[in-house]
Amino acid sequence: MNIRAKILGGSRSSQDTILRSKKRKGASADQLDSLIEREAARTNHSRSEDRHRLLDEKVSIKRRNVVHEVQLINVSGGGAMIGGAVDLMLWERLELQLGENGTVECVVRWLRDGRFGLEFAHETRIDCGADEQATVLREVIRRSFPDLEFETETEVEVETQHSGAEGRGERRHPLVWSGLLHHDYQSTPIRIRNISATGAMIDCSEMLTVGSEPLLELGDELSVSAKVAWVFGDQAGLRFDRPFDLHDLARARPQVTSEHWNPPSYLESEQDSGSPWGEHWRRMSVGELRQELEGFMKR
Repeated sequence: MNIRAKILGGSRSSQDTILRSKKRKGASADQLDSLIEREAARTNHSRSEDRHRLLDEKVSIKRRNVVHEVQLINVSGGGAMIGGAVDLMLWERLELQLGENGTVECVVRWLRDGRFGLEFAHETRIDCGADEQATVLREVIRRSFPDLEFETETEVEVETQHSGAEGRGERRHPLVWSGLLHHDYQSTPIRIRNISATGAMIDCSEMLTVGSEPLLELGDELSVSAKVAWVFGDQAGLRFDRPFDLHDLARARPQVTSEHWNPPSYLESEQDSGSPWGEHWRRMSVGELRQELEGFMKR
């Protein structure tokens, strides 16, 4: 380029400019899909998933009243992948123990080469005696579902017809409690996997720090001070500062669990994309639960 000619004048070519515009990388003004090319390439991968891949983590499972030590490979999104020299069967029911207050009921979704995909039970587990649990659930239904009508015997009969040996087992309630966890100058919605007088296991999308002291808010004027005891992926165990009265759960309205669930990629089954908790387990509807509890109180 002739700088003198540019300053003193002369013919100017449309192709000859002092400052050329910078070429835009990875995007075109008339092609919207060029703006999301990187996002599309990361359909099954994200930075947040890195913490779900665990190394040399040992946990235990309880199967038929026998405890086995296994390797915890992944845990997130309502399920886990484990490995070990244990002979599990498809759809088998067991308990996974992640840590203090970290017992969660599971069912085997798939098995392959010494690895097993587990799906967590959908409902919140209330860890206490059967009598106390029935009293708590009865109070929850009275306060959260006051207009609920009893189901007819025909409706109950249809809903309780399930196939398989596991369908003849104990009945399960369909309630899930959620809340807010106030931590590190932020508030994160959480789901309670289980809760007892001493602590809880929660799903939390944000990384928590072991030893931190968050505040668990379950509803209006219902908060519990706690300490993070352990963290595996997006599952965390909380230890309450003081005993929690489980009857206070009636002050926090729960949701009714759905049978539909989208598993993480490492739990996807090649044979069956459905959830076993609907067909293979006997989960009561809220109406059936109310009938069961009313019958319990009369016995």
